[in-house]
Formats: sequence, structure tokens, C-alpha cells
Amino acid sequence: MACGLGAGLLLAGPLAQLISARSSAGGGAALTNPFAAWSSGMGRQDVLILGTDVGGGNTDVIATLRIDGDRTSITQIPRDTYIEAESFGPVKINALYNLGGIEAVKREISQRLGRPIQHHLVVNLSSIRQMADVLGGIEVNVPKRMLYEDRSQGLSIDLQPGMQTLRGKDLEGFLRFRHDETGDLGRMDRQQLALKSLFRKLTRPEYLVRLPALMMAARQDIRTDLGPMELGGLITAMGSTQLDTQRLDGRPFYKDGISYWDAVWPTPEGEPLEAEGDGQANATNGRHRFLF
Repeated sequence: MACGLGAGLLLAGPLAQLISARSSAGGGAALTNPFAAWSSGMGRQDVLILGTDVGGGNTDVIATLRIDGDRTSITQIPRDTYIEAESFGPVKINALYNLGGIEAVKREISQRLGRPIQHHLVVNLSSIRQMADVLGGIEVNVPKRMLYEDRSQGLSIDLQPGMQTLRGKDLEGFLRFRHDETGDLGRMDRQQLALKSLFRKLTRPEYLVRLPALMMAARQDIRTDLGPMELGGLITAMGSTQLDTQRLDGRPFYKDGISYWDAVWPTPEGEPLEAEGDGQANATNGRHRFLF
């Protein structure tokens, strides 16, 4: 694996230039995508994506990714979502990884989705700095002035509004900022903007061949059960689809002075749709049993 990634790192630049040259010339045979053979096996499988803080404990980002036909669906789960965990009782969902590891998160989310999660990708958010630099940054429209400093996390956010290319610490700050009236929901909206921009960039051939270099840059901060070729196949499969990002609907509530998110989970596959209003009631029954 180390030799393969090293070779990919050395070849990434020349291959990207060759692809660009052939594309602009409009002639010659297209380069064969080395990940294409792996892309067909990634359909209709759920991948859990977690973004951990600098300390590697709680998860600031929780999402599932699923490729189904011509669509890639990414569903964000608010970090304050209230659940009654099988092994830990009532907790916020972002505490599960710290309490029981990746298997605890996969088990709880699988139960609520009604289908198993086959794979996982855990990324320490500090690695965003290295990955964004390898890609040359991503273009996003910063919606407002963002100013915040957290010395304990080594995080300093100072962004002006407007369309711009973000990389390194600026991109990390854009993804993590939540110190305004929109809180975590506003942060998830900004993550959607960044995901769509990253999706457009990664699935272009000249950037796809840089995947080995990207993995080398972030190898210390990524944990996954996907091999390098499987990960390349996943991104290749995504490249031929339409990206759909959404977050779990719900409403906030307080218990013992702590704010939670009462999430509405999707109806499991194969089950009849609930009558209007029943889905919300069923989604909150477990919480009401605990509270009342």
C-alpha cells in the first residue's frame, strides 16, 4: 500500500498535466481511470462519514453517503440529536464515538435507518488543511463575516463575506464556525456548500488522479475500512451522479438545561409511509417515554 501510494503521489502531477493537455487539444485517447473497475461495487452501500475535532473525541460532522443509480445522497445528522443508545442510555449522538467507537455509531444509526452501514470514513478536521492545499483549495461563497478564536482547539476564524477560494485553516474555520444565531444548523448549511464544491472538483479527471497524493497528505488523520482502490472507486462512482445533500429534519428541545435536537429519521426501506404527522410522533416516542 505504501509503495502504491508513493507511486501515485509521484505520478499525480504529470498525469494531471497530461489529462489537461489532451482535454484542451481535443484529441488522443483518454487516459484509463485506474479506479473505474472498483466503482461498480460501491452502489447501494451506505458509508458513515465522521469528522472529529482536533482532540479526536466528539464528532463535529456526522453524515451518511449512499450511491443509488444516478444519485449520490449525503444526509447530515445534527450533532445534538437526542438518542437513547443501546449501551449508553440517553445521549447526544455526537458523544457516541467517544463512548463506544465507530461500531457504536454504526450500530445506532443503522437501527434508525433500517439498513446496515457497510463502511466508514473518520476524518480528523485538522487534516482539512492538508487536503485543501493538495487540491488547491475549493471555491465557496462565504455568506457573512465570521470571526472567532478557540485557543484550546488551535482554531482561529477570520473570514470576510463573498465568493473566494478557501484552503487550509480558512476552509477548516468555514466548516467549523457555529458561533452565531444559526448555530449548528447554519454550520451544516455551510458544510453543504463546501461538499458540493468539493464534489465538483474531486470528480474531475485531473483531480481524481491526485487522490493518492490526497490520501498521503491526510494519512495520519483518516481512518477507514475502505482500501485505496475502493475509495477511488467510490469517488469515481460519485462522479457520474447528481449530488443531493440534506439534513435530518426536526426541532430543538431542552432537558435539564441542555439543548438537544429531536430528529425525524427517514422511514426504513420496505416499510409503509406514515400518515401525515405520524412520522414526527413515532420519531419522538422514545424520547417522550424517557422524559415522561
